[in-house]
Amino acid sequence: MSQLSSIISLLKRNIAQAVVGKDDVVELLLTALLCEGHVLIEDVPGVGKTTLASTLARSLSCSFKRIQFTPDITPSDITGFTMPNLNGEMQYRAGAIMSQIVLADEINRTSPKTQSALLEVMEEHQVTVDGVTYPLQRPFMVLATQNPVDFVGTYPLPEAQMDRFLMRVSIGYPSKKDEAEILSRYSGTTSPSQSVRPVCTAEEVLSLQEVVKDIYCAPEINAYIVEICHATRRSELLTLGASTRAAIALCHAAKANALIHDRDYVVPEDVQHLASSVLAHRLVLSAEARMQSLSSQAVLGKLLSGVRIPVRGR
Repeated sequence: MSQLSSIISLLKRNIAQAVVGKDDVVELLLTALLCEGHVLIEDVPGVGKTTLASTLARSLSCSFKRIQFTPDITPSDITGFTMPNLNGEMQYRAGAIMSQIVLADEINRTSPKTQSALLEVMEEHQVTVDGVTYPLQRPFMVLATQNPVDFVGTYPLPEAQMDRFLMRVSIGYPSKKDEAEILSRYSGTTSPSQSVRPVCTAEEVLSLQEVVKDIYCAPEINAYIVEICHATRRSELLTLGASTRAAIALCHAAKANALIHDRDYVVPEDVQHLASSVLAHRLVLSAEARMQSLSSQAVLGKLLSGVRIPVRGR
């Protein structure tokens, strides 16, 4: 475990060269990476969403593509298309998604039809074009960004699309001290994010992902996750609770969080720490909750406090 922890620590330090004072957010992204999940980074402009995503990609020796989502992007731009070659045979031309790390910038600025092109890719790690399926190279991860404030020219992500994201995270504004450090680092001619170099190979990422699968999750922890998800389905403040996919995602994320903290078993604190990031974006508030100006995070926090925490142990 110590060798694996050193790789994770190296990734954290490498990303910290360009992303200042956001260790908790960086840890969430690494958690998603280790359990083969995708992340929606939602925050106001200018707080480092794109910088965070691109810096993580630069820290890995993996192929990387950035897709700037606009209203004129078509599904074939994402998945690829077939066209006749010089011999008259139909040949597949890979789309932008055929990469290991994909940054989907401003994902909510493209049409629902184009958004739906990502559903199969994110769930099955493959694309189907003209009846032929093309697998994606592993590891594969989608890092999407969106602005929750400016709704002009945007298309809300449907529930099915939101459910494909393992997590939704928010970066937030930096502290005064961290912002002063950011100004110091970014005042030169070279951006720190451009100078980040790979420190982890694709093979090492795959090895870490395999180790996560073997992290021990006690039956009591599984029952705790199930109780949390069922509480969201019973709540009068929600019209749509957490799905079974959400329960599986929370379990996998808890295992990855245990590995990041150099443990080979899950504790209730892992589940509590990740519940909001993994579940909140999948919930749909009822009219009553909206009238009370409640957020999905606030409702989930209230429900969590009412679920009995299991006794720690293996």
